Amino acid sequence: MAEIIRVQGLSKRYGPAGGTLALDDINLNIDAGEIFSLLGPNGAGKSTLIGVLCGLLAPTAGDAYVDGHSVVREPMAVKQIIGVVPEELALYPQLSARRNLRYFGALYGLGSAALERAVNAALEVVGLTARGDERVGRYSNGMKRRLNIAAGLLHAPRVLLMDEPTLGLDPPGRRAILDLVRRLQQERHVTLLYTTHNMTEAEEISDRVGIIHGGRLVALGAPVELIRTLHAEDTLRLHVADASRLPVAALDALRGAGGVSRLIVGADTLTLSVAGAAAALPNILDRAQAAGIAVRSLTVEQPNLEAVFLRLTGRGLTT
Repeated sequence: MAEIIRVQGLSKRYGPAGGTLALDDINLNIDAGEIFSLLGPNGAGKSTLIGVLCGLLAPTAGDAYVDGHSVVREPMAVKQIIGVVPEELALYPQLSARRNLRYFGALYGLGSAALERAVNAALEVVGLTARGDERVGRYSNGMKRRLNIAAGLLHAPRVLLMDEPTLGLDPPGRRAILDLVRRLQQERHVTLLYTTHNMTEAEEISDRVGIIHGGRLVALGAPVELIRTLHAEDTLRLHVADASRLPVAALDALRGAGGVSRLIVGADTLTLSVAGAAAALPNILDRAQAAGIAVRSLTVEQPNLEAVFLRLTGRGLTT
């Protein structure tokens, strides 16, 4: 499959020399027609990479190419190929959905007849045709997110850059967005670069995943390959009261249990990376009780992308 995005030695530093390094020597190829998810916590560099690819930010070093066009030297050619779905809603709440899309379509240079066709097609693909003449201010969060996607589809882009498109949505709203992403790939053959800090989303929809941490790409591959090749461990979550107030000796007792490689302390959760959690669990619970840790409940998760992230970085996706 031919590549459509190529990122070469891309770095971005905010401010003067010595300022924050948001992207650090990123190298990445994305094939035409694939869903590629960039997975990482807030502040990892995901939105900065989107900003560089769509021409909003100039890289400090390196370059990126979209269908062979340099984002540095040919930004207008790149903008004809890509659509952007920003993290923040780019909508006018006092206007109807249809009038919002007409406005954005005019910015893309669509003429009257082509504009109406594009607006109708975009509303249909996101399931908002019947509500197209309502003011956006009356929409639910999920409807607004879908309309945000519609605005990025008006000029029929070959590449869609989606920055945290399910942010703030409830499970049904998130489900609608994920189903829409799959349809865009399968029915419109759109290439999607999808940023998220939700490992479940990335694992479900992605052909490949790039894990980004501190501005660096630390892993790249299909989700199942990353989980297998990195020998990710089970994730054991112990739900306790005031985890951050537990004494160091109590935490060290858990760290010393057989099979435990990492322990991350949250507000009311202790997250442990454990090789063979089922076998190690009795010893861990005995140690917790002896150390005075009152475990209210627990969950055990089989290896997944979050376990991969824990193994690579020593931190959780939401910490």
